[in-house]
Order: sequence, then structure tokens, then C-alpha cells
Amino acid sequence: MYQSTRGGVTNVSFEDVLLSGYCSDGGIFVPRSIPQIPRETLKTWSTLSFKELVKKIVPMFILEDDIPNKSLSDLFDSGFSRFSNANIVELKELSNGLKIMELFYGPTLAFKDISMVCLGQLLEFCLSRRNRHATIVVGTSGDTGGSAIEAMRGLDHLDLVVLLPGGGRCTEVQELQMITAAEGNIHCFRVDGNSDELDSPIRRCFLDSEFVAKHNLASINSLNWSRVMIQIANFFAAYFKVCPSCDEEVEIVVPTGACGNVASACFARKMGLPIKMVCSVNRNDFMTRLIDRGIYSVEGALDRSLAPAMDIQMAYNVERLFWIFSDGDSELVRSLMERFERTLRVDLPPEVHRKMREVISAHRADDDAILAAMRRCWEENGYVVCPHTATAVHYHYYTSDDSNSSNSGISVDERKRGRMRVCFATASPLKFQEAVTSAGIPVLTDAHLDALKLKPKKCEEMKRDDDWNEMLRSRIIQITGRETRRH
Repeated sequence: MYQSTRGGVTNVSFEDVLLSGYCSDGGIFVPRSIPQIPRETLKTWSTLSFKELVKKIVPMFILEDDIPNKSLSDLFDSGFSRFSNANIVELKELSNGLKIMELFYGPTLAFKDISMVCLGQLLEFCLSRRNRHATIVVGTSGDTGGSAIEAMRGLDHLDLVVLLPGGGRCTEVQELQMITAAEGNIHCFRVDGNSDELDSPIRRCFLDSEFVAKHNLASINSLNWSRVMIQIANFFAAYFKVCPSCDEEVEIVVPTGACGNVASACFARKMGLPIKMVCSVNRNDFMTRLIDRGIYSVEGALDRSLAPAMDIQMAYNVERLFWIFSDGDSELVRSLMERFERTLRVDLPPEVHRKMREVISAHRADDDAILAAMRRCWEENGYVVCPHTATAVHYHYYTSDDSNSSNSGISVDERKRGRMRVCFATASPLKFQEAVTSAGIPVLTDAHLDALKLKPKKCEEMKRDDDWNEMLRSRIIQITGRETRRH
């Protein structure tokens, strides 16, 4: 069973969590208890495939009465059948101890495909069983929208409304993956604003509980627990590839935006996986303030960077981190989040901050650092990383080089830890040609992505002076009216 991080909603089934967004008290869903995996069990899992790990982990959070394990297995097989690599993920071991976990073999070449293809199958299964239609609303900084569209285009029991940032805030490929979807159940709005701004009308919709119920609204941003749940498998898979003996702690470097992957990592650790995390961020470095200073805040305007999916200062899953590191103190979480929503700043209690810093550290890489890491990785290995992955690679180089270590107080033990470290590659460099060429790396080509440029475009503009909330609500009402007439 599930509850809100803020404690005002309790005893909710997985299926109801799946078909939801924000809780009615403003919080987001978390499991009431976290399953524990003994070290002996971990060792028996170390040889499992990625799909087998998903099929072990996910049923721990879903009652058999909600969705039978056999049905879950079939749904995941169907979702993962669209991946170009049957292994789903791969580990690349490069020079200077750099290990990269490739998570981008899905249909849109982004790590979010892993959870999204499963989520699409789960939604269609549950909605079909209820003979119900839902309208899914998602805001994106780049990759989430395209991944959601690929997972849900043409499904019978849902419509998907995507809000994407305009004005070049997505790369050309990211935008084309969204606005070329021709299916009637896909609706795209290009917003004259950044990813934090476009979340505002979405949140306003979900906080109107009467509107949510009337129009069967749900979200598939990482505020939806199901995505965080499925991504837990990313960390088990990475751990086993780096440390199959299961006898050491592994440091996992995670390019960080809305903190969904980091929340998954924290749940994996709570389950018994011996990992620590590094959140690598771009110059929109809210996570370094949070981890280093214990301050969650919005400071100044959101800057555009070479890593656009990380151009975020307000991250959904920070609330889940507060819940985890306060040991589930929902009253404290409610107080912290309400203060942040009023003032755009909150200082963590010292004990919560201490617990967070024991598990998570943070590293900032600006655009120059991103380009330098991309260029070095290419020159040393003939291997190209995307700009988001480059923030993690930059951390590895920074902590591994003796010259940096001697100047920054980095200990020998910290450098040695690089042997038990893996960096997540969250997207294919094919989606970020502008950054690739800026790094002095030869242009990459892909016939499928090039073909997107020739497809018809379908997108409605949300201009700066428009009423975004009214436009979003009007489209949702229109979808509901169409479904009512169909039945």
C-alpha cells in the first residue's frame, strides 16, 4: 500500500497510485514499507539479466491481487521488445578506469524509455481492465515527452498531453520526436517558457481534485511512483556489473534533473543495495546547494545549458528524498515543502542534511567542463557521450586525476573508489549534435532521426501572453467530451 509524502493520503493501492498524479494534499506517493533484500539474496541475483531483475523487484511493490506476477512479466516482455539491444543495458569499460552504464537502447535513445515502456503497458492493462479512459499530462525538459509519446502512441484507453519548452530549449531531435507524432491520442503544446514554468499549469490542474476526478487525469512524470519503482532495477544492474561478488560498496554517478533516478537509487539502498550516489549537474546547480549546504532553493533565472534535460531548479523527487532521509516524517516533509512553495527556499534540519550527505554527494559541471569531458572521452577512447552523461564523466576525470586531487583535498581513498564506480549514460549522443560538434567531435548520423525532419508537424503554441492553465484545461475537457461521445 501507498501513502503521500505529506501524510494526508494513506492506504492507496498500487493501481490507484499508477492512475494518479499529485496527491490531494500536495504530496507525492511513496510505499508505506520498503522491502528488504538480504545480502545472500543479492548474490543469487548477481547473474540475472536486466529483465529478470525488473521481474524480481517490481512485484515487491505490487500486490498479486492488484496485478498478477504472470501479467507483469508479460507486460514487461512486451515493453522491452522495442529495445534495440536485447540486454536492455550495457557496461562499457574505457581507459583511466572509466565505466559507463549505457541506458539508452530504447525507442527514443534515452534512459527514460526503460521505465516508460513498462509504464505504458501497465496503464493500458489497468485501464482496459476497468474499461476506463485516462488523460495523461506530462511536462518535459527534453527526453520525457518523446519517451512518453513512443510508449503510449495509439493506445486505446488513454490520451497523452505533452507540454514541451520552446525557443530552442530542447534539441532539434528531442523536439522532432514529439511534434511529429501523428496519432490522434497525442497532443503537444510548445510553451514559451522553461521546464520549471510549464510545470505550473500542470500542478494547478492536479491540485484541483474535482477536476482530476472528473477527467481521469494521471501523470507520467517521475512524480509517478511507477517510474521511480521500475528505475530501481537500473541500480541493481549497475551494481552487479561492477561488483558481481556483492562484497563492496559501489559509487554510482547519476546525471541529475528532476531527481527521479536519484530517488530510485535511494530506495535501492534502503532495500539493501550497498551503493552511494553522486548527483552530477550542470550550471543549474540546485543539487550542489542542497547537498553541500542543506539549502533547497531557486536562485536566479534558469540558465540554458548544453545539457537541457537538466535545466531544472525545482525537482519533483526532492520531496521523496526529504521523506527518505527524515525516516518517513510526513509532518516534517509537509512543513518543508509548504515553506519552499511559499518562499522558493527551505533549509534542511541538520540531522536530515547529515543523513543525506552520508549517501549522496554532488558535482557541478558547466558547459566548458561538459565539452572538455566529451572531448577527452572521444580522444582517449573513440567513444562519444551525450552532454548529460559528460557531467558524470567530468566527475570521474576530476576525482581520478592526480593534478586535480592534489589541489582539491581529494584523498587517496576517494581516488581508489573510482575502481568501484560507474557513470550512468542517460541518452545517446545522437540526440545532441550541437554539443557533439561544439566539442570538436565528428558529426554523428542516424537515418531514422534524419527522417524525422521530413515528417509533418503537429503542435499547438502556448505563447507567453496566453493563459496556459486555461489552454491546458480546455484541451483536457475536449478529450473527455470526445470520449463521452464515443461511448
